[in-house]
Amino acid sequence: MTDFSYQLYSSRNFGPLEETLKMLGELGYAQAEGWGGLYANAQAVETLKANLARNGLTMPTGHIGFEQLRDDPATVLGFARALDMKVLIAPIAPGRDMDVAGWETFAAELNEAAKPYLDAGFGFGYHNHHFEFFDKGGARLPIEIIMDVAPDALLEMDVAWVHRGGHDPLKWIARYGDRLCAAHIKDIAPEGEKADEDGWADVGTGIMDWATIMAALGQTKCSYFVMEHDNPSGDRRYATRSIVAAKKF
Repeated sequence: MTDFSYQLYSSRNFGPLEETLKMLGELGYAQAEGWGGLYANAQAVETLKANLARNGLTMPTGHIGFEQLRDDPATVLGFARALDMKVLIAPIAPGRDMDVAGWETFAAELNEAAKPYLDAGFGFGYHNHHFEFFDKGGARLPIEIIMDVAPDALLEMDVAWVHRGGHDPLKWIARYGDRLCAAHIKDIAPEGEKADEDGWADVGTGIMDWATIMAALGQTKCSYFVMEHDNPSGDRRYATRSIVAAKKF
């Protein structure tokens, strides 16, 4: 049975954090994935740690802003150790409209930023959106530049964003299977639906063939499977329906 995680950014517009974590524990999630705003200071980290434990959850992966990963490894290592994280993930590049040279510079900085975390025993990864799959006029797409120029970085593949980038996720899962550390499990509503949720859908109710995708991910080194919705109108509804569907994949 696969353990499922939940990206806490999905619930940023709902209730206090302690209530979100209680909800996840009750619904059967085993893990939660943090995001930058949750690590604001030492007290916030201690409170988060206590609430995770209280609800039977762990936080093996976390999103931390690239600039903080690059510029303040001492602070990041401090809260990563406190929360017993395993893989630290840069959630987005500093500029989505960069040209080829910009992506090459970013990828080199990403690889350099990974060093203190790798030396400390952590995994280090990058989380994609759709724009890393846009043609910038070079021989390589931005995602290829990142994977080539930053060989020390793993990939947390946001599979639905790959689809929104105009590509078949199965192709990229096969290509980078040995670099995958995690996958974001999210769904896309049929064309014209769920405009109030930016076109995203509860997992299992959209157009993504998650049974096939999960089978493909099972052939890779992907270790963490993270439910995410960028803008749900109700997080309890989303979290409930999604884990029920995911357990059937």
